[in-house]
Order: sequence, then structure tokens, then C-alpha cells
Amino acid sequence: MKQPDSQKVPTRRTVLGLGTGALLATTLPVLAAPPGFDQWRDNFRARALAKGISDATWTRVMGRIEPDMSVFRQMQKQPEFHEQIWQYINRRVSDWRIINGREALRKHEALFARIEQDFGVERGTLLALWGVESAYGDPLVQQNHMRPIFPALAALAWNEPRRRAYWETELINALKIVDRGWSTPEEMRGSWAGAMGHTQWMPEVWLNVGMDYDKDGRVSPFGKPDDALGSSARYLLNRGKYHRGEHWGYEVRASGGASSGSRTYAAWASAGVTRADGKPFPQPNASAQMWVPVSGGPTFLLGPNFYSVKSYNPSMNYALAICHLGDRILGAPPFIQPFPGSERALTLAEVQELQTRLTKVGFDTGGTDGRVGNDTMKAVKDYQTKMGLLPADGYGGLKVLARLRQGG
Repeated sequence: MKQPDSQKVPTRRTVLGLGTGALLATTLPVLAAPPGFDQWRDNFRARALAKGISDATWTRVMGRIEPDMSVFRQMQKQPEFHEQIWQYINRRVSDWRIINGREALRKHEALFARIEQDFGVERGTLLALWGVESAYGDPLVQQNHMRPIFPALAALAWNEPRRRAYWETELINALKIVDRGWSTPEEMRGSWAGAMGHTQWMPEVWLNVGMDYDKDGRVSPFGKPDDALGSSARYLLNRGKYHRGEHWGYEVRASGGASSGSRTYAAWASAGVTRADGKPFPQPNASAQMWVPVSGGPTFLLGPNFYSVKSYNPSMNYALAICHLGDRILGAPPFIQPFPGSERALTLAEVQELQTRLTKVGFDTGGTDGRVGNDTMKAVKDYQTKMGLLPADGYGGLKVLARLRQGG
């Protein structure tokens, strides 16, 4: 999911007062269907009904639907900022996410304790997933960065050639959710690919992994975070093979250089590998693999729970950001060994200053609350390009802030 920026309007109070029907009405112009879509929809109806979708649900959802053709632009023109790993980590393990993650934990302490008891998944991991995927369920994310998913999935199922069968299946899964009474077409807003709610579930995950954790009679990734977080823990446990009671891994010092293969922490320690903070490995008989993301940067021993997180998004950088953010929310320090050429992450106040200064000189960041998403990155990249700051990579760090303070 693209990381959202804040928006100046509407206000939080206004968003909380809007119903999803009103949101839908403001974002779905009535357009004529492209040639061929109506025929595809008519043919697809028989397949949906054969999968158990009721005629009433089909008519309600698909009877007059128009495909959201903007999804194809989204697929082809995803923002490319070519972040180095330290930039990727800094942007996601931000001051804003750490501060608000601690507040989210304070508000939902009992929920996270229950999840740890039921599934064994560390609260830090789930807090980080929640923070990265939806800014802890901020309604502004839902309003400003989500779209009705049925027009998007209909467009992809109709006319996306490479993975059409996948999109067709996800469209039917979404229809099943409505058929079960778990949600409505108006409520089901998400990314261009159909991921929805606090932890960005695809319809298949909602349908097959989702659980009614708050016991309100339906499964929902929206509203209260109970279903989303409880079900995401179950996802990590069942699909990611999460190991109860184990930490994801540790930053280490390895005097002999990187080694391959899985060993117990005790075996790594015997080979001269120590935790970077000097503490002992708490579970010496658990196994881990060594990873050096960048030569000269921090070295890690990664346990099975790191790869459990990676099952949620198949990116090593993503998994490292989630695991590190979870640790930081719970009070751990930044990595001890810096990445080569890296800067420290900006504080919340510095990010807000960066956004304010960029906006004042004509580069709209979409808000100044300290959250960095694609709007802020584009503003930074445009500023770098104009000022001849190379590389123009969209990373708003200390160098860009210093130049802005100079009045450039």
C-alpha cells in the first residue's frame, strides 16, 4: 500500500461524521462503460452465480457497475523513488509512527494482551503492521487514499491480461463477503488492488482468514480494530508459521563476516557472533539465519518470525521495517551500526518543519502533520530537481531540510 500523507481538508471531525455512502457518491462519477465491459459482466454473472453468489447480491453490486479504469494507470505508474534501504527504513520507522504506535498500544492494551495470549504474536509486530498499512486506522486514510473496491476489481477481472484469473477470484470473494452480510459495497473501500481496512486485507484473506474477534456477529477489517488485528495475528501464525514466544531476530556483530545456513543462537555465539547491544540471546536453542543487507551496514540474525512477517509482504526491506518499528514502539533504540551513507531519521518536529517549508516555497506536501507519504516525497523530489540537489530521490532528510533553512 502506498503510504498516505495527511490532507488539509476535510478535517478529522468532518470525516468522522461522514457515512460511506456519502464518500462513495463523491468519488464515483457516472461514466459510460468501455466497449466490451457490459458483455463481459453479463457473461461473468453466470460464473458468479455458479460460485454461490445470490442473484440479489449480483444485482445490488454488479447490476449497474462501471469499471474503475484508473487502476491501470495505478499499476503502470507506481511512484518510483528508488529508496536506499536506510531511507526506506527511516521513512517507515518514523517518529510519527513510533509516537502514535505507543498511543495505540495505550488505548488497546487489553486487545494486544488477548492476542498475545491467543496467538503468541508479539504486540510490537502487530502495532507496526497496523501503523504502516493504515496509520493505525486513521479515518483520513480511508477518505483520502481509498476507493470503492468493486469498480476496481471489476476493471481488473475484465481487462488485466496477466493475472485475470486471480482478479476474477478476488471479485467473487468480495461478492461472497457482501452475500454473507459481513459488509456492504459502500463500506468496502480500499487500495486500487482491493486491499481493505486496518491491516489491508485482500478479499481472500478477509473471507478465509478473517475472524469475528470482537464477537459482534460479522467479520470486518473496518471500525473497531479487533477483527483486523486478531485475524492478522492468525494469518501470521497459520500462513506465516509464526513461532510463539520467539523474537524476530537481533542486530549482531560478526567478527568472522557473514555466514550462510541456519544455526541455533548458541551455535552462532560459539562462532563469535554477539548481539550488537551486548545482551545475551534469550533463547539459545532457537534457530536463525544471518543477513547483511548492505556491506558495511548492520548485520542481523533472523529467526522464523521475521519470515512470518515477510509472508505478509514479500520484501526483505518491508519485513525489516516492520520488525524494527515494532521494537522501537516498545522502547528499543535505533540500529547500532549505521547503514553506509545514511542520515539519522528526522524527528516529528523536523518532518513538520520540512513539510511547512516546502509548502511555503510552492511544493505541496498534502499536509504538515509529520507523516511522510507519496505527496511529500513528490514535493521533495520536485524541490531537489529545481534546486539541483542530486540525487533527486524524493527523500526528505537532513540535507534537504538544511537547504530549505538556508532559504533555497
